[in-house]
Amino acid sequence: MTEINENLPEMTAVVIEDEKLVQIIEAALMVAGRLLSLEDLLGLFEDHERPPVTSVQKALERIAADCQLRGIELKETASGFRFQAKQEHSLYLSRLWDEKPKRYSRSLLETLALIAYRQPITRGEIEDIRGVACNSDIFKSLMERDWIRIVGHRDVPGRPALYATTRHFLDYFNMKSLDQLPSLAELKDIDSLNVEINFEEARKTIKEAASGEVTVEESVKTEGISEPMDAEAESTPVTESAAEAQEIVNAETPESSSVH
Repeated sequence: MTEINENLPEMTAVVIEDEKLVQIIEAALMVAGRLLSLEDLLGLFEDHERPPVTSVQKALERIAADCQLRGIELKETASGFRFQAKQEHSLYLSRLWDEKPKRYSRSLLETLALIAYRQPITRGEIEDIRGVACNSDIFKSLMERDWIRIVGHRDVPGRPALYATTRHFLDYFNMKSLDQLPSLAELKDIDSLNVEINFEEARKTIKEAASGEVTVEESVKTEGISEPMDAEAESTPVTESAAEAQEIVNAETPESSSVH
């Protein structure tokens, strides 16, 4: 068996110039066709040439600044960074496709808004707030788009499912975290989302929400969420900490055009 020579010289560290680092990251974002996280960008380099995280962050800031006078922008969402066309050009870009953008029903948008601002929430609670029964197709559609998911079950008779938004929801709506949801005052001005609820209560902090409890499925505990907006924790007794349920998920008006 051939012995390994432990005295082999280590690879000499290579320092990549700032300008070249910007170009490499810019090229990666252009061709990836998906969101790239900081880890993805660091993974572009071998160990001996890998730049520090701060250098990658500065390169991203430089790229974002360079986009100021261009038709595209560098956007950071929950899953990472991507290039996309600026929203102000959407009218012109829409003419590239014959298909009209899909429009969603008022009931679907109201349901989605309630889940986003009051998660985790059950179907029954949504129906109580809206004052009408929710069609099962609404939940099916939202789950098929990967905008919502079941994060547990409330420990009451029937064990109704608890719904919360997903990381893909944030990516789709160009948000890094739920803190970037539109203010509820703004939401009230949007007729299609004008749900008659106590909007101030819906903005209660996650710390307050943690006073409630839910039963969380094991598959949920491994995923991690960022600050669901559970406004007004239910007084119904439950079995596990709501803070654990918050380890699950992390929203566009029309979806922005991405540049591949």
